[in-house]
Amino acid sequence: MSKITASANGEDCTIRLGGICNHNPETVVMAHINGVRFGHGMGLKAQDIHGAYACSACHDAVDGRLQTGLSREFLKLAHYEGVLETQIKLIAKGMIKC
Repeated sequence: MSKITASANGEDCTIRLGGICNHNPETVVMAHINGVRFGHGMGLKAQDIHGAYACSACHDAVDGRLQTGLSREFLKLAHYEGVLETQIKLIAKGMIKC
């Protein structure tokens, strides 16, 4: 496990889907963005800087394991916003540099 992935432990969820997020830092892991634009295919993870701190419920929602009634586009946008917020936290921690 990389230092960036491990940094998710105990953090707040940055995706925070209304009515879905469990707001429990004990369940937060790094949820990586999926898609071919990031140089990987299905079943392969993006680089850690393309991940969001996500509680177990939000992670299940954005990965499609939890049916939410929310559109795929909305979930993708929420995930991307979570990635941006996570990157700000990683910069503050000195784990990535601009």
